[in-house]
Amino acid sequence: MLAKVSLDQWQALIAVVDAGGYANAAETLKKSQSAISYAVQKIETELGVRAFTMAGRKAQLTETGQMLYRQAKVLVEEAARIESTAIQLSQGWEPLVRVAADALFPQHHMLTALDAFARHSPLTRVEYAETVLSGTDEALLRKEADVVINGRVPPGFIGEPLMRVRFLAVVAAAHPLASAASLNHEDLRQHRQIVIRDSGSRRLDAGWLGAEQRWTVSHSSTRIAAIRRGLGFAWLPEAEIGDGLETGELKVLPLTEGVERFVDLNLIYTDGQYAGQAARFLGERIRDAVAT
Repeated sequence: MLAKVSLDQWQALIAVVDAGGYANAAETLKKSQSAISYAVQKIETELGVRAFTMAGRKAQLTETGQMLYRQAKVLVEEAARIESTAIQLSQGWEPLVRVAADALFPQHHMLTALDAFARHSPLTRVEYAETVLSGTDEALLRKEADVVINGRVPPGFIGEPLMRVRFLAVVAAAHPLASAASLNHEDLRQHRQIVIRDSGSRRLDAGWLGAEQRWTVSHSSTRIAAIRRGLGFAWLPEAEIGDGLETGELKVLPLTEGVERFVDLNLIYTDGQYAGQAARFLGERIRDAVAT
C-alpha cells in the first residue's frame, strides 16, 4: 500500500504545532506559508479528517489532530534514525556488535555502556554474552565476539587494562563460620564451598578449592542466593556482595590469610587495530562507564 501522505507533509503538520502557527512553521522549515498550508490541507483531504480548527487567528489541534501529531512525531523520528544508521553503515559502521564479558565485570557498568551506545546508534544490534573462565577465552579465539572483557590476554592479542576486581571470602551471618574469631584454610575444608562453573568447554577451575563439600552452579545469581541462605561460603566479587556487608546479612570470613583476592580485567578487540567503528565506540563507552 502506497502512503498517501509524505514525510514532508507530516513535518509541516508537526512544525505548525511545535512552532505555534503557520507563519512560524514556515520560518522554521524555510518554506512559504502557503506551502505549509497546502501540506496540512493535503493531509486532511487525503485522510478525510480535520487536523486543525481555527480559534481566532490561532490554529488548534482537534482530537484527531492530536493523534495524528503524536504518530507523525514517531514516524519522522524513526525516519531520521534510519537515515542516520544508513550514513553510519556507509562509513563502515557495523550493523551488529558482539560482546563477551567475564561475569566478574559489574553488570551496572555494562548496562551503562550499552545505554550510551544505544543512544548514539539505536538501530545497531548488540549481542552480549556473560562468560566464565575459559568461556571468555573461547569467545575471543573463535572470533565469536568483537569486544571482549577478560582476566587473561591470550597470545596474539593486545589487552588494555580496564579495572581490578576485588574478591572477599564471605558467608551468611547465620553460618557457623561467621562466629569464628579466626580461621585458616584447614578450617574451611569441613564446610561447603559454592563455586561458579566454567562456561567454556575446558571446564577450568580457579582459586582455592580445598573444601570436602562443593556445589558448582552455573550463574552468579544462584551462588549469591545460596550464600545468603547460609548454604556455604565463597569468594565473591564486591559487586556481587552488594550491600550485604553493610546490612549485616553477610560476614567476611576472619581468615588469617587469603581473605581477599584480585583479578585484573582487560578490554580486548578481537580484530585488534582493524576493529570496526561500532566495536571501538562501544569499547570507549565501556571505559567511560568504569571511569565514572
